[in-house]
Amino acid sequence: MRAYFDRDAWDARPLRPKFSLRPLLQARICSVAALLVMSAWAGCRQMAAGTAPAFKPGQWVQLFNGKDLTGWVVKINHHPLGENYGETYRVEDGLIKVCYDRYSDFGERFGHLYFDRPFSHYHLAVEYRFVGSLHPGAPKYADLNSGVMFHAQDPRSILLDQNWPIALELQFLAGLPDGKPRPTGNVCTPGTHVVHNGKLTEAHIIQSSAGTYPPGEWVRAEVIVRGSGRIVHVVNGQPVLEYERPQIGGGVVSGYDPQLFQVGTLLGAGYIGLQSEGQPVEFRKVELKVLESE
Repeated sequence: MRAYFDRDAWDARPLRPKFSLRPLLQARICSVAALLVMSAWAGCRQMAAGTAPAFKPGQWVQLFNGKDLTGWVVKINHHPLGENYGETYRVEDGLIKVCYDRYSDFGERFGHLYFDRPFSHYHLAVEYRFVGSLHPGAPKYADLNSGVMFHAQDPRSILLDQNWPIALELQFLAGLPDGKPRPTGNVCTPGTHVVHNGKLTEAHIIQSSAGTYPPGEWVRAEVIVRGSGRIVHVVNGQPVLEYERPQIGGGVVSGYDPQLFQVGTLLGAGYIGLQSEGQPVEFRKVELKVLESE
C-alpha cells in the first residue's frame, strides 16, 4: 500500500464533457437531480460552518469538546431529527457514551450523532472502546459492533423512518468469546459502492487487514479522505484498507428519499456520524484535520 500522503493519490477530478446542444434538455433534468443530491450532502455547509470551530488546513481540531454535545445533532430511526431518545448519546466523565439503559424495546432504533458540518478532504481520528453488553432487542450482528459514518448525507435530509444514512462507514469490531479473528477498521457501504483494487464492488463489507482487539481496549481508528478520490483506513497507526471513488448505489438502506438515490453519483463530501446499533460504546476523542484539496 502506498504512503497515504502521496501527492499522486490526491483527489482525481473528472474531465468535463465536450459541449453539445443535442442533449441539452436531458442535461438540465440531470442537473436538477444532481443539485438535489448535492444539497443533501453539502447544502448546509455555509449555515453550519458559522457555528463550528475554525478549520485551517493541516491543523487538528477537536470535534468533541469533552464537556457536552455542542456542535452535534442526533438522528435516530423512527424519531425526528434532534430527539435523543433515552439519552442514547450522553457525555459523562469526559466521554461520549452510547447507552441503552433507558430503553425498553430496542425497536430498530439505529441512530447516529452527527457533527453539524460537512467535510470533503480530511483526516478523521476516533478513539473508542466497547463496554457492556448488547441490548437484548438489538440484532445479533451488532454485538461488539459499531462505527463512524463519513461522507454521509445531511441529517436534515434523512427521513423519519430511514434506518441508516446513505454513507460510508469505518466499522469498529471487537473479538467475540469464540476467539476467531474479527478485524476492526473495515468499510461498510449503506447505499453506496466503492472501487476496490481497481474494480467497482457491490460488497457491503470490505475487510481490512487490522488485528482483532478485545472489548474494553481503547483503539484509535482513522480515515483519510480525498473527496471522491482515494480513501485510506488506519488502525493504531497502521494503514489497513484502501479504496476510491465512493458513489451512490447498493442496498441495506431503506426509507430514504428516492430523489436522493441517484445511482453512480460520486460522493465528494458529507457528514460524520457516531453510530448506535444496540452495543454500548464510548468515545474519548473525535478529532479532524482538514486537508488541502489541491
